[in-house]
Amino acid sequence: MAIRTYGQNAVDWEERVDLGRLRTERLTRLQQTLAGSELGALLTFDFSNIRYLTATHIGTWAMDKLIRFAVLPRGGEPVLWDFGSAARHHQLFNPWLDGTERARAGISTLRGAFHPDAGIAEDVANKVYEVLAEHGLTGEPLGVDLIELPILAALQAKGLRVTDGQQVFLAARKIKTSDEIALLTQACSMVDAAYEELYRFLRPGVRENECVGLVSKVLYDLGSEYVEGVNAISGERCAPHPHVYSDRLLRPGDPAFFDILHSHLGYRTCYYRCFAVGSASRAQRDAYIRCREYMDQAIALVKPGATTADIVSVWPRAEEFGFPNEEAAFALQYGHGVGLSIWEKPIFSRLVSLDHPETLEEGMVFALETYWPAADGWSAARIEEEVVVTADGCEVITKFPAEELLVAGQRYYTVDGPLDHRRESQSHLNTAAGRGDLAAEEGPSS
Repeated sequence: MAIRTYGQNAVDWEERVDLGRLRTERLTRLQQTLAGSELGALLTFDFSNIRYLTATHIGTWAMDKLIRFAVLPRGGEPVLWDFGSAARHHQLFNPWLDGTERARAGISTLRGAFHPDAGIAEDVANKVYEVLAEHGLTGEPLGVDLIELPILAALQAKGLRVTDGQQVFLAARKIKTSDEIALLTQACSMVDAAYEELYRFLRPGVRENECVGLVSKVLYDLGSEYVEGVNAISGERCAPHPHVYSDRLLRPGDPAFFDILHSHLGYRTCYYRCFAVGSASRAQRDAYIRCREYMDQAIALVKPGATTADIVSVWPRAEEFGFPNEEAAFALQYGHGVGLSIWEKPIFSRLVSLDHPETLEEGMVFALETYWPAADGWSAARIEEEVVVTADGCEVITKFPAEELLVAGQRYYTVDGPLDHRRESQSHLNTAAGRGDLAAEEGPSS
């Protein structure tokens, strides 16, 4: 499997992402997965599943409103209901939906905003029931991913047996097609560029929210469809990791790590990098070395046939880095599939993977995340890499340098020459732990 970034535009002189093939292969994979299940049909309100199934998109403003829905009957083609001009647009510009045949006007309850007596939930149930009846599937289980309670009640009132359909969707989306892998790789290349600009920008006096603005501009300028989030964490906010940016000013010697999540033609990134601002203490460097070694040990195990249990077994137990149990430390030593959403199958966590391992397969794309708090009690390191499972191993598609801790910001000069980026006494704690002595004695994990 050749993993290429390509250019983002279509050309006649080079084979690139084939969006027609992308649509066809995604739908075929979902149809095959449905056929191998016990379900008669799938009903989806989740935007990622709707896009995978129908190759339609109406913008990110509606992602949390559950207003659109689509049905895939076993042995049939998808039917999509969308509101107003969106449905009309699909009829005109999405020929794979056969015009008004499978792109229809319809709307859900607006998360309860419609008056309960307006009959919207019943209308949704009637639309779904009609499609199932056309295919003789009203007596078969109907798998649903997300649903509002009034619509669930209305479907059950029609005599339909509603069950979990999310597992079928996730099973189909678990293995990526060649075009999906190309788009995921392009998405990462855009984040590479964002980190290049961010590295140039970091310095004392910059706020975390300014970093978020800079990254968002770079990504949108490069054609990002949606900047889902930029976690910007610095200084004492690194331990514990709050997973959200603030207006904190960066200071000399701060650790700063970032997670950039955006969408390129629907395909997401989850991509951490960690920096030191101006200089780094021994404690910060030791934390980064340990964080990187856990990452490298995990990547070295990735290949078809390995399991999520194999990967998490090289990561530390929660108690080893200051948490009482795996639930309390969830998502710090972590891995997850990446596709049309940022948390897909497979999941890597000591919370579940040791007892419920999943086998890695060629074509999976996932992110691996490691974290380690520094011995000084306030700084920490965070690294994340996205990988594609290949026939004999894996390929890392997150390319911005992370092998060693990078120092960003102004280079300072003393009368004797450049100020050493390794400032052993810069910690605010004048203790052995603050100076990093304990971390140095322990050394990195083996």
